[in-house]
Amino acid sequence: MGPLKLLVVEDDDASLELMTEVFRSLKADVVPFNDSQEAAAVIDREKFDGIFLDLEMPKLNGFQLAQKVRQSSWNNTTPIVIVTGREQRDTMHLSFEKGATFFLHKPVDRQKLTNLYRTVRGPMSENRRRYVRVPLQTNVTCKVASRHLVGRTWNISEGGLQVEVEGLKLGDSAFLSFQLPKSTTMIEAFGEVAWLKEGRQGIHFTKVSAQNQEEMRNFISQVELAAR
Repeated sequence: MGPLKLLVVEDDDASLELMTEVFRSLKADVVPFNDSQEAAAVIDREKFDGIFLDLEMPKLNGFQLAQKVRQSSWNNTTPIVIVTGREQRDTMHLSFEKGATFFLHKPVDRQKLTNLYRTVRGPMSENRRRYVRVPLQTNVTCKVASRHLVGRTWNISEGGLQVEVEGLKLGDSAFLSFQLPKSTTMIEAFGEVAWLKEGRQGIHFTKVSAQNQEEMRNFISQVELAAR
């Protein structure tokens, strides 16, 4: 697994430079922005393993940007770290309410940032593993309301499937069933169509049994090991 990909949004250039330098020294791949409006556009087209947001910014503040992250099909589960110098007692509560996973008080320094990264690296890596995709070519049935649609899968992650199923529409809720290679277990899951592109559809799992989740996790791990 390669370095974690981090988005850092901070309108103070000195703080942005420090955070970028520290995280890169810890082997992270950092994408820095000092403009929250530009960062909002990137959130909708790139997947990140972790997102660091300054709270006090012009255009979009950290709360507004965190909401956009949680509404994004790419990053709706990505851990968010709110970084702020605000002292109001309700700031931390509001941050978590808007979707933040972690919270850091300013001023920041090299040691504080290093300790923070070591704390958040585990949860970020775990979230990333949910989206590691491996090839999977098998038939899949999608039940959408009263329609039964049949197609093929292209790849799978713990978080979802990429499929080619004619008739699926963005936002459709579907009941999925498919079989993994060399397994007698039929995987069944609920999912939602998150994106459409070039005849293919991306489906995020919304409900999977613990047994089926473990079956998929084992399959993904076996494919990853075989590819090394």
